[in-house]
Amino acid sequence: MTANTETKSISMEYDLPHAPEKVWRALTEPKLLAQWLMATDLRPVVGNSFTFKSDPTPWWDGIVRCEVLELDPNKRLSYSWRSGPESSPLDTVVTWMLTPTPSGGTRLALEQSGFLPANAFAFDGASKGWRRMISQGLTEVLARAA
Repeated sequence: MTANTETKSISMEYDLPHAPEKVWRALTEPKLLAQWLMATDLRPVVGNSFTFKSDPTPWWDGIVRCEVLELDPNKRLSYSWRSGPESSPLDTVVTWMLTPTPSGGTRLALEQSGFLPANAFAFDGASKGWRRMISQGLTEVLARAA
């Protein structure tokens, strides 16, 4: 009998009425990220280690440990996303892809890959969380940002 090691990914796309440069700022500037995602010390430099921090819960310490893996300004950002208890650690990769649209906006694609079967709870939570944070939080930050 072999263990099930097949991973799952979250994928979603949004059409935003903002230019890629503006969306990029909301994905990479700590002050803007804190308004829609979590407090962070992100510096968009390949190899940079950083954290996202949120209020802890009974099942999560509120810390996500990350490292910038790939960077193509205004086009693509990828970072590791490690969190959770040692008993069921989450070790995934978050990738943002920005594509200009003919209207001057941005098609924003998100993929979080690498969820193991043991991460089913985190997969469900992340799916719902990203949907809420992007459709509400990110769009509100973009509407307010200069």
